[in-house]
Amino acid sequence: MQNIKDFALSLPLRNILANTWFQVISFAALTAVSAQIAFPAKPVPFTFQTAVVVLAGAMLGAKKGAYSQMTYLLLGVAGLPVFAPVPDAVPGFLRLFGPTGGYLLAFPLGALITGLIVEKHGSYFAVVSAMFLGNIAILVSGALYLDLVFVHDLKNSLLLGGAVFSLWTVVKVFTASAIYFSLRKIK
Repeated sequence: MQNIKDFALSLPLRNILANTWFQVISFAALTAVSAQIAFPAKPVPFTFQTAVVVLAGAMLGAKKGAYSQMTYLLLGVAGLPVFAPVPDAVPGFLRLFGPTGGYLLAFPLGALITGLIVEKHGSYFAVVSAMFLGNIAILVSGALYLDLVFVHDLKNSLLLGGAVFSLWTVVKVFTASAIYFSLRKIK
């Protein structure tokens, strides 16, 4: 009889874990799909990825949003073709050492920052601000990585790796926030 009781008590926990992993894996997959929507540019392409990164943080919360992006990175490091198509880029683990490495490594941070703010403040202004801050963290990380590893000129790195994405970031943040508020109404 005790085994039946233990099994019955563990069902809610199993449902929670299954739901959490489903959410995490779903956003990892959405990030992979959004990476394929790329507009070529050197040294870093324009993609829709960071919109999904901050949306993961807003929708799933800080922890699960960050986990979804860590899962995405693990899939890419394992060699699955989830990273954005970049000419002459190496696949898998070595991609983290290429021009896009600083951006990719900051995806969990971008989701975490967004999630932490949205968990505390759910207003329109807070969500949009959180998404901008998450994107800024990714852009700054990417630009600094470009400077450290490739460009060696901070001004050019910030221009090529950050400022050039300003308008595109605005479009992505307002798109992601519109999706967030549309889906939040459904809950």
